[in-house]
Formats: sequence, C-alpha cells, structure tokens
Amino acid sequence: PTNIWGSLRYLGPGFILSASIVGSGELIATTIVGAEAGFMLMWFIIFSCLVKVTVQIEFGKHAICSGESTMASLNSLPGPRLGNANWSIWLWLLLMIGKMFQVGGIVGGVVLAISEFFPRLNPSESFLMFSLVTYLVAASVSLLVFRGYYQLIEKASLIMIGLFTAFTIASLCALQTTDFAISINEFASGLIPSFPPEAVVLIAIGAFGITGVGGDEIMAYNYWLLEKGYASYAGPRNDSQEWERRAKGWIRIMYLDALLAMVAYTFMTVMFYLLGAAILNRQGVVPESSALISTLGTMYTESLGPWARSLFVVGAFVVLYSTLFAALAAWTRMFADAFARIGIFDFGDEKKRRFYIALCAWVIPAIWASLFLFFEKPALMVILGGLPTVGILVIVVFAALYFRYRRVTAGMLPTVGYDVALWTSSIAIGLVAGYLGYELVSDFSEWVDPVSQIVPVVVVW
Repeated sequence: PTNIWGSLRYLGPGFILSASIVGSGELIATTIVGAEAGFMLMWFIIFSCLVKVTVQIEFGKHAICSGESTMASLNSLPGPRLGNANWSIWLWLLLMIGKMFQVGGIVGGVVLAISEFFPRLNPSESFLMFSLVTYLVAASVSLLVFRGYYQLIEKASLIMIGLFTAFTIASLCALQTTDFAISINEFASGLIPSFPPEAVVLIAIGAFGITGVGGDEIMAYNYWLLEKGYASYAGPRNDSQEWERRAKGWIRIMYLDALLAMVAYTFMTVMFYLLGAAILNRQGVVPESSALISTLGTMYTESLGPWARSLFVVGAFVVLYSTLFAALAAWTRMFADAFARIGIFDFGDEKKRRFYIALCAWVIPAIWASLFLFFEKPALMVILGGLPTVGILVIVVFAALYFRYRRVTAGMLPTVGYDVALWTSSIAIGLVAGYLGYELVSDFSEWVDPVSQIVPVVVVW
C-alpha cells in the first residue's frame, strides 16, 4: 500500500499487542501506583509507555527483514549454549516462571469480577465451587486460542479494547463533575519528575515492567507481524533494490501499527492512573487481595454514581479477559518456539507446531489458575509478575542492539535520530533494571513476610 487508507487495511498486530497490555498493567498495576503515589508518578508511567517502543520496532524490523520468529532470532545471539539453545532462551524460560504469577493474578481478577454478581462465589463459602469457576475461566480461554487462528485473535482483541476504552473515557469525563475533579495544577504536577518514598518506587518499578509494552509483548509482536504477512510480502532477504523497497514499505506500515498501538495504550494508562490518583489516593485506599475488583469499582461509582458499579464489573471482566486471551495466544507461540529451539520438535513442521501450540494452550491456563488458587492475592501477583518482566526487557534490549549493529544490511541502515531513540530506550531500561536489582539485594534481609519473599525468588528465576 502506498497511501494511508491502504496502509490502515494492513494494521492489526498492534491491536493484539494493545489487548494484552490494557489489562494487568493499566487496570491493576497503574491504578495501584496512582493509589499509592497520587499524581507524583504520572510522568514515570507515561515514560514507561513511550520509552520501550523503539526496542519493539527494532525487533519488528528484524522480523520483517529476516522472516525469523523471535526464538529463532534469539538463538542466533552470541554467548554460551546449553544443548541446541542459546543462553537467552533458557533465561527467558526461567523468567517466564515468574511471569506466571502475573497472569495468574489476572485470572483471579476475572473470577473476582464474576463473584461481584454472585456474592456466594468466594473461597470462604465453598472453595470447591470457587476452584471450579477458576478452572472454567482458564479453560474458556484455552478453547478460544488452542486452534491458533490469527484473524479471530485480531478481531476479538479490537472489540474488547474498544468497549472498555469508551467506558473509561466516560468515567474520567464524569469525574470532573464530582468532588474528586482533577485540577490543572494537580495534572501539571504529575508531569514534573519527582519520587515518592522507596517502597512506592519499588511498586512503580514493578509497574514499569508491565505498563506499556513489556519484554514478553515485544517478543510476541514478531509472531503477529509474521502471521499478518509482513515478512512474506517483503519476501526472502536479498541484495536487490526491489527487496529493499518492499521491506522498507512494510517496515513503514509496521511503524504506523506500532505507533498507533502506543497512542492507544498510553492514553488508557494515563486515564487509569488519573482515576487511581484522584479517587483512591485521596481516600487512602489501595486495591489488594480479594477486594481488588470491588475497590477498583469505587473509581467508577464515585465518578458516575452507584449505578455504574455493575457496568464497571462487566468492563473489568472484558479488559482482564482480553489480556488473558491475547497473552495466551502469544505465550503458546513463544513456548512452542522455545521448545523447538531446545530440540523437542521441528518448528518448521506445521502439524507438530500446531500440536504444541494447542498443548500449551491447555497447560498454561491450568498453571495460571492453580497459582491464583494457591495465593489468592491477585494484586500482589500482578506486581510480582512485573519484576521478571524487567529482566526479560534486558534480554530484549541486548538482542535489539545486536540486531541493529550485526544483522542490518547496508541498504537498511536507520537514521541518526532512530539510533538516538534506540539507545535512549536501551539505557533507560538498563537503569531501571539496575536500580531494581540493587533494591532487591539490599533489602533482601529485611523481607521476613513469607509472601514478600516471593519477590527475590521470582527475580532469581
């Protein structure tokens, strides 16, 4: 396509990316940071959405030019190998154990949303029924994903995002007619860099991993680009001017796709943060444990009135379920690809690839559900899941820089401005990861609460 209207027809990977982002990061983690810090950290949340996009784009460029899946690309990185797989693949698999907590917390959020309509559906009433509903939620996502059809995933993601975005915009506008209205000075203060106490900073760092595009979502983006056809339209890489012209054309469309997705999830992130800061922080309320959905619901009842509570619960169900849906669709591909690089099967064999994607689609949600039933603290689980995401971001940054300086052909070299943006993104992620590592090591001896001890374990994993 050579014009904007033709290009819009080929957008889609960013929709799936946004569906996976606008859930745990925006609805839960961002709101918790707003409830803890007030308006003080809004600049940091916006920064976390914007700063990682260049790394995502570099991964996408590499996928279009090489036609390689994410794990195939990681397997080409320099460094030690264990068996057939590169160190980065093994490290990713270990970090993803920690990520299981995050999505397990989202499963919990969906179950708690359902329990708002059925008050007797809680562990204290009947743990057996509560467990059954939790596993049914997980199984329903498996049913939607296990066949792995791209078009279904893309269209469902777009619908789910649109529904909740419209409702959240209405809530924020209505907020301005209440006692919780946000003043211009409060909004402006949130744009000035400043830091709250260290405990809140650690929560914000955890949110950095899952607000905006996270490391695992950057890795998943390549699969959606490949399945949408960007790489196949460009064709196998060669030195001809025709190939360069096609590749640059599809990279341009990928830029549009990634930037529109960034605008969408950054806008949603800011709205959720403002609701948390304006309503929950002023009341001294922080969402946690089994009261997660009911606490978040106060943001909407305070802005729209009591009638909005049921509507919020439906909206929360949609946005959290969309994250489960998009996350599972991506995880099935990434895990199957990783197992192939280890040597379990040939990823190029379509029949075996579909089998392992379907197998992952049933096994992974069962693990998510089991983790939630064991911990029953969805808000904490989501924050914990954000910590290993920072580690995955470090792998992604290393790979992006390697792709840029070792695998880009002369005809595809980017501009100086692009390189500045890539290095800015890489340095920012590195600094956040370094700060998080320092805090966790220095505070390790002080964490005596059994649940809090999960944090360093997740990071080590």
